[in-house]
Amino acid sequence: MAVRDRVSDYRRRMRAKGFRPVQVWVPDVRTPAFAAEAERQAALVAATDRATDDQSFIEAMSVPWDDE
Repeated sequence: MAVRDRVSDYRRRMRAKGFRPVQVWVPDVRTPAFAAEAERQAALVAATDRATDDQSFIEAMSVPWDDE
């Protein structure tokens, strides 16, 4: 049995069980562009300790989990 026939049979059986195929695209973590973007975002996260005004506002508006 050829691979194409096995895949076709598998898909037919799965559809008969009520499933449908879904294609998922994910970032390619091996690319230089991904590494550069990860580094950029990491630098932004590392710089958040210098952005105390934003964090102070969030903490002032937040309710501690213990109080619920």
